[in-house]
Amino acid sequence: MPESVYIRPITLADSPQSVGGDALRLGGGLIWANRFALIVRRDGRVVSRAALGMREMPAAIAALPAPLAAEAGAQWQDLARVHAPLVCGARTLRLDQPLVMGILNVTPDSFSDGGQFLDSPEVAFDHASAMLAAGAALIDVGGESTRPGAAAVWEGDEQRRVVPIIARLAAAGAALSIDSRRAGVIAAALDAGAHLVNDVSALRHDPRSAALVAQRSVPVVLMHAPGDGADLHADGAYRDVVLDVFDTLRAWRDAALAAGIARERIMIDPGIGFGKSLAENLALINALPLFHALGQPILFGASRKRMIGALSGEVAAHRRMPGSVAGALAAVAAGAHIVRVHDVPETVQALHVWRGLRDAALTDFSQIAE
Repeated sequence: MPESVYIRPITLADSPQSVGGDALRLGGGLIWANRFALIVRRDGRVVSRAALGMREMPAAIAALPAPLAAEAGAQWQDLARVHAPLVCGARTLRLDQPLVMGILNVTPDSFSDGGQFLDSPEVAFDHASAMLAAGAALIDVGGESTRPGAAAVWEGDEQRRVVPIIARLAAAGAALSIDSRRAGVIAAALDAGAHLVNDVSALRHDPRSAALVAQRSVPVVLMHAPGDGADLHADGAYRDVVLDVFDTLRAWRDAALAAGIARERIMIDPGIGFGKSLAENLALINALPLFHALGQPILFGASRKRMIGALSGEVAAHRRMPGSVAGALAAVAAGAHIVRVHDVPETVQALHVWRGLRDAALTDFSQIAE
C-alpha cells in the first residue's frame, strides 16, 4: 500500500471570531475548525501525525512529498467546499444548515418498525405526512431490511412495496429518496417520483446502478458497508476504522465519478452499524469532521441502531429515541448535512435548539480574541 495522507479537524471553534478569524468553515455549513491533524500512513500504519493551526497548514502541506502534497492540497480545499443544493423536483434543499430525512420502512422485518406500514398504505401515507409536517425535509422510502441476518428480498416484491407510496407522496409534493441497492427498484422509484437514491451498497450490489444514476442525473448517497455480496455486514476487519472507511469512500466516490455521475450529485455516509463494532462506530462518529475532506455532503444515520441499545442497557429499538437524538446532535455538531431518523418531531425540535445556540455564538461579538 503506498503512502496516504489525511487532514482531520481536531478542534472545533464556537465561531470564527472566537479564535480571531483563524477558522475554516467545514462543508459550507455552520461548523468551524481551527486546528487540524495532518496524518500520513504507510502500508496501513500511521507514520506521522502533526497537530497544526489553520495558518500553519499551507506550509505543512507544501513540505510533503509531491504526490502527498497534491492529495493534501485537494483535501484542504475540499474541507471548505460549499455544496450545491439538492434539487428535488419543485423543491430545492439547501445544505448550508442540517436537514432531517424521515425514515419510512415498508418492510415486514426492519429492526425498528418492520411491518408497521407494509400492508397499511393509509397508515404509511399519514406517517410520512406527519414527518413532513414536523419538519422533515425529505422522506427515505425503503422496501428491504438491511439489518444483520435479514432475509433477501426479490426485486419485484421490493418494487411493489415502494412504488405506490412514492407515487402518492410525490403527487403531494414531497421530496423523496429511494433506499435501495437494486437498479430495477431504483428505476421504478424514480419513475414514480423519487428524487434521490440512497444506496447502502454504494452502487456495488447491482452493476446496472451506477450507469442508471448517471443517466438519470439524480443525487446519490454512497454508504460504507464492508460486505460486497448479499451480507453487507460481512468482512468488517479494519486496521484503523476511521482511515480505512475514508479510503474506501474515496475509492467509491472516484468510481462513481468514472461512471459519469457528477460530483455535485454525490453524498457520502460512513455507514454506522454496518459491519462495525461499538468501538468502531463511536470512533467514526468522533472522527466525522474528517469526512469533509472528501468534498461531498455527509449523510448520517444512527437512528435506533444497536449501538444505542448497547450504550443504554440494551433497551428495545422502539425505546431508543433519546439516544438517537443524541447521535443526531453529535453528527450535526460535526457538520453532517443530513441526519436520517425515525423520530422526526423530537429530532427537529433538538435541531431548532442547536441552531439557536449556533446563531447566538456566531453573532456574539464579545468573543473576538484580543
